[in-house]
Amino acid sequence: MTRPDELVAIDVHTHPQTEEFLAAMGKRHQQMAKHFGRERPAVSFAEQADQYREHRMMAVIVNSDSETTSGIKGAPNDLLGRAQLDHPDVFLSFAGIDPWKGEAAIAEIRRMHGEYGIKGVGELNASRQKFLPNDRRFFPIWEACAELGLVVMFHSGFPGAGAGTPGGGGYRLENARPIPYLDDVAAEFPELRIISAHPAWPWHLENLAMVWHKSNVYLDLSGWAPKYLPPEVVRYADSLITDRVLFGSDWPVMTVDRWMDEFAELPFKPESRQKILLDNARKLFGI
Repeated sequence: MTRPDELVAIDVHTHPQTEEFLAAMGKRHQQMAKHFGRERPAVSFAEQADQYREHRMMAVIVNSDSETTSGIKGAPNDLLGRAQLDHPDVFLSFAGIDPWKGEAAIAEIRRMHGEYGIKGVGELNASRQKFLPNDRRFFPIWEACAELGLVVMFHSGFPGAGAGTPGGGGYRLENARPIPYLDDVAAEFPELRIISAHPAWPWHLENLAMVWHKSNVYLDLSGWAPKYLPPEVVRYADSLITDRVLFGSDWPVMTVDRWMDEFAELPFKPESRQKILLDNARKLFGI
């Protein structure tokens, strides 16, 4: 068991790979494997937890529910809740919701918070779930998350879902644009803590502007090999927005070892590196 004082990093963005979560991906499982050139074998929560213990890291485990738009219900959130209870030294769980379910989505958030003490909601993917975060029909969800003190993670930028297929599977990139859609939510709910997941290419400059402008928005660096990060992202992460940049791997899309090795080669100041890998997430989650 890794004690809090032994931690070297907190990976704020990982996707469970148990049989239930792979099944919930449906056809997207094979589509993304083909596009990114990597199959996703099943990995139990215990195995994932052991991997992170070996690295002296904690990991946020995220979920998603796209039943309204895909017809496939997401894996049960209880699986993440129990994983957090079984491995409290490693896992911080986020509940996946379908925003189109409205009051039922809010009830699920409240249930997971009450029963398991979840830390957040997400990863919400506006392209794949076919919604716009600033649509006022969804404001009661963000209001509930703010009330409960939960962090909400939104996918930003290029979506993996549908990539490399005719019509991109019908998913619109525009939905995952930070400004105005996510920026509007941050402005309307200043008490709501938001993670804008990924650098948000091709809108990475918009993402940087939003994070710099609104202190309730964080950026995670997941989904990109660090050596390919746009230079503006590296420069801002090492200066103006250092206090709100988070380490995320997007595991298993990228291994922790590769991410850490490449991050070590980037020209970050030591104090920036410490904040990004550990201190900012500690503060965000109260660890």
